[in-house]
Amino acid sequence: MKENSKTVAWNFKGEKGEFFLNNPHKTTGLYFPLANEGGMMSSITPLLGGDIKTSQNTFLMTPVSVGDLHNSKSSRNFWLNIDNSIIWSATGNSLNQNILCFEEESEESVKMEAGFLWQKIIRENSKFGIRSEITNFVPVNDDKVELMRVTIKNIKSEEMKITPTAAVPIYGRSADNIRDHRHVTSLLNKISTNKFGVLVKPTFSFDERGHKLNSICYSVQAVEDNGKYPIGFFPIEEDFIGEGGSLDWPEAVVKNTTNYCKENKNIDGYEAIGAIRFEDIVLKPGESKSYIVILGISDNSSSVEEYIHTYGSILKFEEEFEKNKKYWEKKLSSVSFKSSDKNFDLWMKWVEFQPMMRRIYGCSFLPHHDYGRGGRGWRDLWQDCLALLLLNPKKVRELLLNNYGGVRFDGSNATIIGNESGEFIADRNNIPRTWMDHGAWPYFTTKLYLDLSGDLDFLLQEQVYFKDKQCSRSREVDSKWSPDDGSNQKDAGGRIYKGTILEHILLEQVTAFYNVGEHNNMRLEGADWNDGFDMAGEKGESVTFTAFYGSNLMDLSKLLLSIKEKLGIEELEIAKEIMVLIDSISGKIDYDSVKDKNSLLENYFKLCIHDISGKKVKIDIVELSKDLERKAIWITNHIRKNEWIKNSEGFEWFNGYYDNASKALEGDFPSGVRMTLTGQVFPIMGGIADDEEVEKIILATNKYLRDEKVGGVRLNTNFNEVKLNMGRCFGFAFGHKENGAMFSHMTIMYINALYKRGFVKEGYEILDTIFKHCCDFEKSRIFPGIPEYINERGRGMYQYLTGAASWLLITMLNEVYGVKGLLGDLMIQPKLVKDQFDNKSACSAFTIFRDKKLNVEYINEDKLEYGEYKISSATLDGETLELNLVNKSLVIDKKVIDELTINVKHQLVIKLK
Repeated sequence: MKENSKTVAWNFKGEKGEFFLNNPHKTTGLYFPLANEGGMMSSITPLLGGDIKTSQNTFLMTPVSVGDLHNSKSSRNFWLNIDNSIIWSATGNSLNQNILCFEEESEESVKMEAGFLWQKIIRENSKFGIRSEITNFVPVNDDKVELMRVTIKNIKSEEMKITPTAAVPIYGRSADNIRDHRHVTSLLNKISTNKFGVLVKPTFSFDERGHKLNSICYSVQAVEDNGKYPIGFFPIEEDFIGEGGSLDWPEAVVKNTTNYCKENKNIDGYEAIGAIRFEDIVLKPGESKSYIVILGISDNSSSVEEYIHTYGSILKFEEEFEKNKKYWEKKLSSVSFKSSDKNFDLWMKWVEFQPMMRRIYGCSFLPHHDYGRGGRGWRDLWQDCLALLLLNPKKVRELLLNNYGGVRFDGSNATIIGNESGEFIADRNNIPRTWMDHGAWPYFTTKLYLDLSGDLDFLLQEQVYFKDKQCSRSREVDSKWSPDDGSNQKDAGGRIYKGTILEHILLEQVTAFYNVGEHNNMRLEGADWNDGFDMAGEKGESVTFTAFYGSNLMDLSKLLLSIKEKLGIEELEIAKEIMVLIDSISGKIDYDSVKDKNSLLENYFKLCIHDISGKKVKIDIVELSKDLERKAIWITNHIRKNEWIKNSEGFEWFNGYYDNASKALEGDFPSGVRMTLTGQVFPIMGGIADDEEVEKIILATNKYLRDEKVGGVRLNTNFNEVKLNMGRCFGFAFGHKENGAMFSHMTIMYINALYKRGFVKEGYEILDTIFKHCCDFEKSRIFPGIPEYINERGRGMYQYLTGAASWLLITMLNEVYGVKGLLGDLMIQPKLVKDQFDNKSACSAFTIFRDKKLNVEYINEDKLEYGEYKISSATLDGETLELNLVNKSLVIDKKVIDELTINVKHQLVIKLK
């Protein structure tokens, strides 16, 4: 990659995913996550901007959205007054240094180094002869602290006298107060100093929850490398900056004022800042001096000084830093890849890291992700579990079980996940809204769990149902329900009802089958996966998710037969009311009749508006399987017959949607060709489209949606219309977010679908394009990983928190490397192209399967292309395995894997000929 006047590309350093980047401050909008699993969440920029928080209501630094990163002067700063004549910010946040940013040849150089949840910025000014190295990270424990080590070095030939001052503004309240009562809430501040820094403990929390006594203490403390504590503090922001001053040119630093206060000072009712003055130092040429700054959010004031004892020395900082590195290295040790492209393999480590970040940050606590008030959505919950199944499978069973407690008896679900396991909320502000795709994801994720574990008994375990005032998929309100009734579905006797996980899955799929619109596709309701399709709630239909539910129904019908075969179960117990939905047994209806389907569903809804009978009936498992298969076959035939488009240019694909005027969304229009990627993905992935149709879809996609400029495949063509009868996304500028961007999540699912159907070359080409675009820093302007989307200018947007990461991880392991489960057995089905093998004709994937460490290595000595090779032999730890090939895939019985030793890396070598 070529260097330009402002930046160069980031490059990996070593074997652990660490990277470096020169002049990171010359790219707008860059930020990095720093967090732990105890609740501390920071964002940090190359200029040490960003924010620090533990929740929506507890921000230590001022909350920031992405636009604030270049507008706000609030940052973690460390000032040097050198020889009483030079003012220099070790973090680059001074008035003079901001001007230097635009100079092509500057006396100040900046380099960023980073690894998993740590950042180091090295800044050097050749004119002043000064160098700073600042490392930030969050300890991997339950402490809500961010640690910052600042090292200052004299790199000139004469000694220099320095007056150091750390300065971090303390916001200390809810994000709600950024505009709502910003000044009034400062009047609540009780500010104090101790021996090491500044503490802020507001009297009240003053936000949407009401006026409540506050117990949270915010602190900025610091200590010298020799253990000396500071000589004084400027705890009030207006005193620190001075009249007419600013955070990037504060009077206390510029004039080197000494009117600082000492410890045990109390001042109330002002905006606070952790401005900490250290004693003057004289650095001889080549000498260095270090400081530890501790930024904390504590549940009580008494624990604040404990932070100094725990972290307040260079030795303790280094110990915690090493713990941090080892912790995240271990967390990321469950999956890895080795191919001909080392950069791709390391890049995938950052993709593997991203689902962990979404579990920590939700969708609310990074600069681009500034919506909501914390927590994750229903879809996020199940998508993230896909990655968790590969990275930490032991924890997933209980997690999945708890998640099913969010399903309602009408087949819908809670949409916001609380902080505690199994805690669900109807929606933000109790908005009555149902996303029609939500019922499809739990089965998809659960099936992955079953394939990896073989734990079919999980399906027979019982769980509660979620209950609130919303019923009939948010079309009605249960007037009999009150919050005092609790959040679980009850029976007529007032007892909490429980049904098997299989019953929950069945209910989600089958209710959706009958919930159809005018064209006999499933109703779009509030939206589907594309949240931007949110204005077609009356007549909109989602053909694409009709296809997804159809493939689920077919797969579930087969799974039922596996339950019968492997567990010897002839009958299942389900709630009496659900029998209405199993029409093959209770009384067949005409699936071609929208009226009959809707009527049946309405009859079911009437049975469960408030409570249910609590009675269960037995159903023959084979008959139930046949009912689901009948429904799945009908969906396949319906979509292929009624939703296939051939346009005036001769290209063919599936229509994916109907708008609120009940008109097909895709095809030829006066404004141009209209096509969506989403409408193609699930018909391909679920086997709705045959191979010939897949080939035609690829041609149409390449014609209308493929765009190298945005690094892959666009989500849709330009409709050239603000479609108020479809969704808000069409109000977005084309090429941004859900309106025609390269939306990574759906593009990766498209790649996954192509691989599943054997269109490997086509899938690999798109995957390679995305990777190369993301790594081209001049275009993407992002750190390693895959962003939520790439905008019209080719810039990566919304990094770290995207479902695309989970899907890419599972696509690489299960489809590209072909290491997957089959109801507990190990199935090997490689789909590697020739270019992915190294110069030794090998490539490999490491994973945990049935608690055993497996390194699966492929040998392709003849350098054959995919489609040319087949599995010719296999050895496990040097022992030859019997080639049990099923549809050209090697199946290894789970008993063989279970006999392997735990905590030993086992070598499975597959030769391809």
